[in-house]
Amino acid sequence: MAESTLIETSPLLRTARQVGGFLVTLAVTLLGLLAVTFVIGRVVPIDPVLAVVGERATTAQYEAAREALGLNEPLLTQFLIYVGDALRGDFGRSLLTSQPVLSDIARVFPATLELSTIATIFGVALGVPAGVLAATRPGSWVDQLVRLIGLAGYSMPIFWLGLIGLLVFYGNLGWVGGPGRLDTSYQFTFELDVTPVTGMILIDSALAGAWDVFANALTHIILPAGVLGYYSMAYISRMTRSFMMNELSQEYVTTARVKGMPEWRVVWVHALRNVSVPLITVIALSYANLLEGSVLTETVFAWPGLGLYITNALFSADMNAVMGGTVIVGATFVLLNMISDVLYKLIDPRART
Repeated sequence: MAESTLIETSPLLRTARQVGGFLVTLAVTLLGLLAVTFVIGRVVPIDPVLAVVGERATTAQYEAAREALGLNEPLLTQFLIYVGDALRGDFGRSLLTSQPVLSDIARVFPATLELSTIATIFGVALGVPAGVLAATRPGSWVDQLVRLIGLAGYSMPIFWLGLIGLLVFYGNLGWVGGPGRLDTSYQFTFELDVTPVTGMILIDSALAGAWDVFANALTHIILPAGVLGYYSMAYISRMTRSFMMNELSQEYVTTARVKGMPEWRVVWVHALRNVSVPLITVIALSYANLLEGSVLTETVFAWPGLGLYITNALFSADMNAVMGGTVIVGATFVLLNMISDVLYKLIDPRART
């Protein structure tokens, strides 16, 4: 009995169970994601066959295209074909570019990744300290200011904020670059002198030593990243304030203060370390939301990322591109949630059992 108990509780067996559970959860989640995108592709009032053959096609041409796309099969068969193709990375060809959808996504996704990453860094760098300061001074002018800024970030439509930012900082003051990732002249320089490595202009230009291109790209990304970062900061600061106020009311904080521990150490070391676990989940969710919710920002700033790609595809009835982009966005969201769970367990040993 003791030997059996030892085997059941061995670290290797526990790890195997966790990995198995992780893989099952991932498979079920992705299957559900594919099912949702498949249903969306079938219920939207857009005829994919008509988008391919055009309105002047004959009935014979229409039926031939319908058969070639597999739309004459039962829905279950269509879904199984769709899942099999998606698992191979085959989302069909885009009507707009005549290229495989996965190739298009690989081309535009780095722009969204670059924009969302910088926005998240901005949101974390300002949101976490603001939330901590507000929690240490509840009811003060600092607390009221942080809450007001957060409320404004939630209340203002992000496309309106982007338009106002372009009008003020680009149109009137000229402090930042305009729409797009680069000025036209620097775009030619980038294509001639910079070897694409990551698809992110800031990193690729820095690796190539093209600092003039880097500076120009920075002037273009700072405003859209700031708009998205403000939205992220509003969410992160609010959650940080809530977590910290709860943590600062705990008995160990009172004990540390009674023993004479410096206040900065109580707040910024012990309390903040204990809220880092739920805060990681908040930051991961914020990052995922920026990756999937940057459609309006990319549209306002003509940012050639995944959001603008899906928007243009939707307006052109390019359902292969829309469904492929939706799957990638959903898979990214799932992956970031899984990563946050792993980090949660690495930081908090209690979550490993």
